[in-house]
Amino acid sequence: MSLTIATVNVNGLRAAVRKGMPEWIAETAADVITLQEVRAPEELLAGLVGEGWSIVGEASQLKGRAGVAIAVRSSREDVDLETVRHGLPGLEGDAHTGRWIEVDLADPFGDGRDLTVISCYMHSGNTEKPQTMVDKYAFLDTMMVHLEQLRSDGRHVVLTGDINIAHTEWDIKNWKGNLKSAGFLPEEREYLDRLTTDAGFVDVHRTVHGDGPGPYTWWSQRGKAFDNDSGWRIDYQLATEDLAARASSAQVDRAPSYDTRWSDHAPLVISYS
Repeated sequence: MSLTIATVNVNGLRAAVRKGMPEWIAETAADVITLQEVRAPEELLAGLVGEGWSIVGEASQLKGRAGVAIAVRSSREDVDLETVRHGLPGLEGDAHTGRWIEVDLADPFGDGRDLTVISCYMHSGNTEKPQTMVDKYAFLDTMMVHLEQLRSDGRHVVLTGDINIAHTEWDIKNWKGNLKSAGFLPEEREYLDRLTTDAGFVDVHRTVHGDGPGPYTWWSQRGKAFDNDSGWRIDYQLATEDLAARASSAQVDRAPSYDTRWSDHAPLVISYS
């Protein structure tokens, strides 16, 4: 039994579809695709992703902002999208909507354990706008509690998405120039330290790829960041230990050139077996 999960911040699903996302969907081996920064009404999602997929979404209450979704191949019989859970439990306020959705797969590996798949779009934060950092830390605090509750049930759990934090110096090309930037602050990175130690989650991409720079998943649209591979690794699949041990491959589907990109992020695709 195997399962391939892809996660990608689409930077606006309608724009991504116009720029070439359908071609990537047609070629991907993914069984599940988690999407972030969808910025589209839920009623449009099925038409945008295309035939052969079932999709559920969580829209932001702030128009034109955020939005997350999970698409599953219609042939998968172990997914009940009627049990989708919208929003991060325990967190209120419009600023936090459109940032968390989770679904369950029934015993996908035949070990008697269900799998919860989460699509998360973390607040980016801005050190010059203090409220954005307050929102980010509130989200992170609540997320840590909820992930522990999920893990304590004995199920497999995988947190996927744009976490908007580069964990270590290997995860950002220009780390020296960003030591005081949101997304690489010590206080933010400490959450990933805790998540991958005491909380019992594994950074699957890093574990499979091994030590060393990158591979990055996001590049600024400005300058030559993409051409020079001056990026950030801020898109993750963070899995409970038994699930992470099943990972057989991990790759970033980086576009071959700047003009063939359909998002400023690239999909992270991981297979579990």
